[in-house]
Amino acid sequence: MSLSSPGFLVGLIGSGIGPSLTPALHEQEADELGVRYLYRRLDLDVLGLPATAVGELLTAARLLGFDGLNVTHPCKQLVLEHLDELSPDAAALGAVNTVVLTGGRAVGHNTDWSGFARSFDRGLADVPTDQVVLLGAGGAGAAVAHALLTLGTGRLTVLDVDGQRAGALAGALADRFGADRARGGDLTGLDAAVSAADGLVHATPTGMVAHPGLPVPTALLRPALWVADVVYRPLETELVRTARALGCRVLDGGGMAVYQAVDAFRLFTGLEPDAERMRAHFSTLVAEPGVDARV
Repeated sequence: MSLSSPGFLVGLIGSGIGPSLTPALHEQEADELGVRYLYRRLDLDVLGLPATAVGELLTAARLLGFDGLNVTHPCKQLVLEHLDELSPDAAALGAVNTVVLTGGRAVGHNTDWSGFARSFDRGLADVPTDQVVLLGAGGAGAAVAHALLTLGTGRLTVLDVDGQRAGALAGALADRFGADRARGGDLTGLDAAVSAADGLVHATPTGMVAHPGLPVPTALLRPALWVADVVYRPLETELVRTARALGCRVLDGGGMAVYQAVDAFRLFTGLEPDAERMRAHFSTLVAEPGVDARV
């Protein structure tokens, strides 16, 4: 690495991100490319700050010369009001996970949807998608829904504990993709929807280390149903483990975690990362003893 190599300072804002693998994932790829790269955690829990302090942290990062920030739960939607500009995808989704700081401006992007789309295309490209159920209508759910419909899902049923939130997301999707492509509701419709579906995508916190458990009754899982989980902390959630044991084709959240990082790295640096190298490095990190795969 020469002294003239460009350097980058980036960070991650979120809650409970201490065990995150993202710093190592980004920094290792930068090392491979011969680039100086520092990735810092801005953990709300450690700092004793509420999620609404995301604007203050963004201001501090701008003053300190950060080149960009990743944003994770619970700030992906709260950060919107503090940005100068949104990419078309971020504006459509109403959620940001990547902020590029350049020229005195903070520009929000969403690489969650592209990360999920690439992971799905790699792991479940040949599954039927006429009827798909999406569980969760928050920031991650919005990104996944956009990806699923972009990839050609015929009818997407969005279900959430908050039926109004699910309905609002479905309405926004219908405006972009067509009135017959999405509908929303609360969890009272879960059994019927999953029973009629080709696949189930899970995008709620259930299954994370702090929220263990299954998001759906085991009785709803059947071999003909494919299952995708966006949770990657831990990588093998109870949903993934149970569905696999019952004969379902499954997709864990690791691919989405890697590919959203690939796209974020490109936005931060203007350099082209090696996606397969980053995926291999992620696998190595996850396999290390004692690692809790929080990205």
